[in-house]
Amino acid sequence: MTPSSRYRLLQIALVVFGTVMLLLYPLAVVWPSGWAWHPGAPHQSDYFMMIVGLYATLGVFLWNAARRPEAHLSLIWFTVCSSVVHAAIMAVQSFGDGHDTGHLLGDVPALLLVAVVLSALVLSSGAGRRSDHPA
Repeated sequence: MTPSSRYRLLQIALVVFGTVMLLLYPLAVVWPSGWAWHPGAPHQSDYFMMIVGLYATLGVFLWNAARRPEAHLSLIWFTVCSSVVHAAIMAVQSFGDGHDTGHLLGDVPALLLVAVVLSALVLSSGAGRRSDHPA
């Protein structure tokens, strides 16, 4: 696979992951044990609604980054690093008192998938060293 096809895959991944982030609320409605940390409807938790707002914002910015990933590397690396940190904290907390290990099948692997795919595509596509598109 050529660097240009990997670059295109990076653009597609940014759009797909951005879309999933925008769909966090509906995902929690359909599969609450995999995405929400509270009983009841998603909108019943102020905390969860804050997370929905943050991820929706990140999703829109990832869509924008898909146009020229090389110009948005700090956002992409923030997404990678924050996804790993978020997944690690959630994995530990899923074993704590009163929490559900369903997150180990839902949001934890989803966050790790985002981190692995985006980092692999950034590194293999040459997006970090493209000279034909100034940052």
